[in-house]
Amino acid sequence: MPKDAALAGLTVLERGWLSSNNVLLHGHDGEAAVLVDSGHVAHAALTVALVGQALGALGGAALGGVVNTHLHSDHCGGNAALQRAFGCRITIPPGLWQAALDWDTQALGYAPAGHDCERFTPDAKLAPGEHIEIGGRRWQALAAPGHDPHSLILFDAHHGVVISADALWENGFGVVFPELDGEAGFEDVACALDLIGSLDARWAIPGHGAPFGDVAGALQRARRRLDGFVTSPEKHHRHAAKVMIKYRLLEVQRSSWPELLGWLGTASLVQGIWQRLGRPCVSLDGFAEQMVGELAATGALRMDAGQIYNA
Repeated sequence: MPKDAALAGLTVLERGWLSSNNVLLHGHDGEAAVLVDSGHVAHAALTVALVGQALGALGGAALGGVVNTHLHSDHCGGNAALQRAFGCRITIPPGLWQAALDWDTQALGYAPAGHDCERFTPDAKLAPGEHIEIGGRRWQALAAPGHDPHSLILFDAHHGVVISADALWENGFGVVFPELDGEAGFEDVACALDLIGSLDARWAIPGHGAPFGDVAGALQRARRRLDGFVTSPEKHHRHAAKVMIKYRLLEVQRSSWPELLGWLGTASLVQGIWQRLGRPCVSLDGFAEQMVGELAATGALRMDAGQIYNA
């Protein structure tokens, strides 16, 4: 993590692409810490261990809560394990509050995407415009729809730090899921980027990747990427299909073709992408073969003896 006074009082557990980053907000004078986002359920035991180590480095601080920027499976999959391990409260954006209470996997998006997430029970809501105060910092929750309609970012204006989740990475932003359902989402992405640009943030802590200080440069790259998707929505659809297949391989690490095709049979979101693209390659199986081939050509996957491996 970069050494900068603006980032003092924060521990960023940089995870990868299956699990989101976990951002530990330190408390002061016995105040319990708060964790922003909890990673994927497949990494839940590791998340508990990493958070425990980070709390130990703070002199054995308690974990008072977990705040989720949004409820995608890579951001809240460790909630239940952290709740069991530390007895912490779970705070989520309000948009999917009832769906989380009911554990409606269709409304939460896990069933359509073919994603796994352990059930958890939220304790509180964090709405846009509200604040979290911890460790002498005041974090304002701001609505940043686009990647997810209910997503939040958190901004500490005094220190100029934004926890940008999947609204802004150093090189892009997350798949625009509403577009995959035939709903408008690109305009929301543009508004989220404009919002982040208006904050005059000195540092951004993204949902994936290292914290970065060139926020203006990241915004330029993100806007160019968005322009390409707006010009060619088909490009975004194909990108999303590959992201979802790669995400599946990140989770399972290895899959046979029948196993992968069986998973595609449960992932209605991928089926919808294929249909919106005009059913290319004659069949969904053929489309999957083409997407896997393109991923292998870039080194993102590896194929050998009828098996597909994460790479």
